[in-house]
Amino acid sequence: MTDNKTLYAAYADTVEAALKALIADGTLPEDISLANVTLEPPRDPSHGDLATNAAMVLAKPAKTNPRALAEAIAAKLEAEPGIASAEIAGPGFINLRLDPAAWLDEVRSVHALGEDYGRSQMGDGTRVNVEYVSANPTGPMHMGHCRGAVVGDALSSLLEFAGHQVTREYYINDAGGQVDTLARSAHLRYREALGEEIGEIPEGYYPGDYLKPIGEYLAKEVGDKYRDAPEDEWLAYFRAEAVEQMMQLIKADLALLGIHHDVFASEAALHAAGKPDEAEAWLRKNDLVYDGVLEAPKGKAPPEDWEPVELPLFRSTKYGDDQDRPIKKSNGKWTYFGADLAYHMQKAAEADELIDIWGADHAGTVKRIKAAVAALSEGEGNPIPFDVKLVQMVQLMRAGEPVKMSKRSGNFITIADMIEEVGKDVVRFTMLTRKPEAQMEFDFAKVVEASKDNPVWYVQYAHARIKSTLRKADEEEDISPSDEALDRLGEEEIALIRRAAQFPREVEAAAKAREPHRIAFYLYDLATDLNAFYSLGNTDLEKRFIVKQDKPLSAARLFLAQAIGQVLSNGLRVLGVQAVDRM
Repeated sequence: MTDNKTLYAAYADTVEAALKALIADGTLPEDISLANVTLEPPRDPSHGDLATNAAMVLAKPAKTNPRALAEAIAAKLEAEPGIASAEIAGPGFINLRLDPAAWLDEVRSVHALGEDYGRSQMGDGTRVNVEYVSANPTGPMHMGHCRGAVVGDALSSLLEFAGHQVTREYYINDAGGQVDTLARSAHLRYREALGEEIGEIPEGYYPGDYLKPIGEYLAKEVGDKYRDAPEDEWLAYFRAEAVEQMMQLIKADLALLGIHHDVFASEAALHAAGKPDEAEAWLRKNDLVYDGVLEAPKGKAPPEDWEPVELPLFRSTKYGDDQDRPIKKSNGKWTYFGADLAYHMQKAAEADELIDIWGADHAGTVKRIKAAVAALSEGEGNPIPFDVKLVQMVQLMRAGEPVKMSKRSGNFITIADMIEEVGKDVVRFTMLTRKPEAQMEFDFAKVVEASKDNPVWYVQYAHARIKSTLRKADEEEDISPSDEALDRLGEEEIALIRRAAQFPREVEAAAKAREPHRIAFYLYDLATDLNAFYSLGNTDLEKRFIVKQDKPLSAARLFLAQAIGQVLSNGLRVLGVQAVDRM
């Protein structure tokens, strides 16, 4: 195996070299593609260490029998150093068994690569824009935003670890009726800060106490200048100031989660720059927008006040949508879709791929915005991959009972509330213990339990346990990790190495699927295997990491423990979770 190359990558190269040798000797045609050849652990570990589908996927284009081709490939592979055997299974799968030394070399690779173990160049510098959170700037970050925020941030880190250039983006929805309501709510708190008795918050205003500091800030900035002024004199100013103050609060809340965006794109700035007009002109030029009349609402009689109105319609049905969509309202203002279309056009100009993280309540708009991006990409002659990840809401519980709402916010539990109670790491890891599209409960009591049923605790405990063992070896037994006696490690240790060695391919698989939760699942499995090995020492003292009467073996096991700790640390770092040394 080559220096600093992980095991799966190295043996993938070995398989490729064997196939190229068969091309060179005429067994395989020169123009055959090897793109679909894979090397993976077999589903049943008893079948071997690695399995390749090479014969299965190449037999047809090579116009040969899969089993016959498998025999030729197996013969080449068995001659390679590190491969003990290549066995053909079923119609042509090839199972490889490696020499134990190959697995021991992987432990050395973990040490050599350190924090870079598992890092991949698969992304090849592809520019990916990941937009996530994008909450209306009208209140603090709350649980409705938390899961999508964590998924988006962990996905961004995962893609960077896999070799992509990632831009983390937040789209500020600061150009709608909700920000006018925010401005009026802030003006009310401004009057309150000036000493006025405002009474009960009017219906339709934002009631939370979080607006009081904004009112106090505005009172200091402008005094009583706008207390009795007509709305048209202060609305624009209060809107801009309130949005700015709210974004500072939102950024601070996100920072508590360890989240920092690279770009904050403003919808108001998008309109001010004329981007929707530019998008409409471009779409009309490419016959993707036309003036037409929307159909009456389907499935029921139209409302009495419904009238057919001619509107500029985007040809979204051309790209799979069920109807064409208006980009402007009858009053000439842009629809949310029209502005969103222009926004995605703006993003696409700076990226090779777009990913949006949305709440599941936005599922109805996925088809139309995908149609828009497909149209824009097609017109530019450079298709932009675009994916929308939908994230389900989280039900907050406490010992099985729904959690009461926060007084600070007025009607929701804030991210700050959660982190104050259980900590950033617990929140982040827990949000990744289910697929984003699956329903989820966050029970304040369960997420801090010290048990195997709590994945957050269990993975961090595994890392802390390794660190504790290493400290004990150093301080009490004067034993340091060493690879000199690695060849004394047995089958139980090799099984642990096999699991650790899967980390680089788990990173690539998770990045390809855009699913960071896979890393959380993998870390739990690795922690389970580590703790299972620890438990062997409860009944057999010779299986412990530290065997007092055998320092060389202890040093080798500690070298392995360090490597497992490094893998756990690297995986947790991808998820934005700290690998703790003590618990």
